[in-house]
Amino acid sequence: MSDLLERLRGRGWRMTAQRRVVAEVLDGDHVHLTADEVHARAVQKLPEISRATVYNTLGEMVSLGEVMEVATDHRAKRYDPNAHRPHQHLVCARCGAIRDVQPAGNPLADLPDSERFGFTISNVEVTYRGICPDCASA
Repeated sequence: MSDLLERLRGRGWRMTAQRRVVAEVLDGDHVHLTADEVHARAVQKLPEISRATVYNTLGEMVSLGEVMEVATDHRAKRYDPNAHRPHQHLVCARCGAIRDVQPAGNPLADLPDSERFGFTISNVEVTYRGICPDCASA
């Protein structure tokens, strides 16, 4: 389970009903929802929440570094609450399902100096692509 709610409270972030619902929708493992999916789930918990409020709240969470924007293809951005644990993504090429994975090794250390071209590297993003079990059996 993600610790998003606790992290936001620990920052002293003012927890309005709208912000709490957005955080609750995002809380969990392997959560990679679009803003529209967050809004649809938030409306089930708080019918009066607006799309603009959801978008603004997601933007604030990203700015705080508590949620990551994930763009794995040409589809909508997704929001990942697993912002404080190093991980990569496994993406289904058919349905777009995303899972967090922690492969062995360090992708930053795996790039030899001869391939860095003088860059000082601060971040590595690796996306594994394949077909999920549901799509493979369909």
